[in-house]
Amino acid sequence: MKYYLDITLLADAEANLGFLWQKVYQQIHLGLVENKISENQSAIAVSFPKYGDKTFPLGDKLRLLAEDKTQLQQLDTGKWLNRLTDYSHITSIKEVPLAVSQYACFSRKQFDTNAHRLAKRRAKRKTETLEKALEYFEGFTDKESKLPFINIKSLTKNEQFKLFIDCVITESSQQSDFNCYGLSKGGNIPWFL
Repeated sequence: MKYYLDITLLADAEANLGFLWQKVYQQIHLGLVENKISENQSAIAVSFPKYGDKTFPLGDKLRLLAEDKTQLQQLDTGKWLNRLTDYSHITSIKEVPLAVSQYACFSRKQFDTNAHRLAKRRAKRKTETLEKALEYFEGFTDKESKLPFINIKSLTKNEQFKLFIDCVITESSQQSDFNCYGLSKGGNIPWFL
C-alpha cells in the first residue's frame, strides 16, 4: 500500500464517536462495495491509527490505503460522506512514508454471542424446528469480547450486527486480499501515525 487518506471523526454533544463510527463506516463500506474488484474483494484497505485509544477504543481516525492513487480517487470518499461533512474531515491523498517499520493486520472477529441466532442457523442447517434447536442451546452462555466494534446494518439481511475489529502489529509486510469492509484475514498494511 503506497497511498492513503485519513478521515477524522468530529464528535460533539449531538453525535458521539460510537454514532459517528456507525454512520461513517457504513458509508465507506458501501463505497468499497460499489468499487469492489471482485466478489467481496476490495483494492482498498482500512486502518485505525488510534486503535486501542483510552478515550475510545477505535480512536477518532479512519485511514484508507491503496496501492495506487487512482483507486482512492475513484472511491470518491467525499461523495460517500457528503451527508456527514459537519462530523468528518477528509485529508487529501498522500504517499505512505517510506520509513515504515511496523505493519498492522486489521481483521474481523466473529463470536457466538446470541443463542437465538445460533438456534435459527442450526434449525435451518439441520432442518429441525426452532424449538428443538433452542433446546440444543439451552444453558448457552454468551461469549463476551473486549475487542472494539462498530455497529453495522446489513442491507442485504436488514439486520444490525457488531463488526468486531482485531489488530495484530508485526514487523514484516504480508500481501493478502481485503474484503469490502477493508479488512483482511492475514494481509498487513503500513502502520504509522
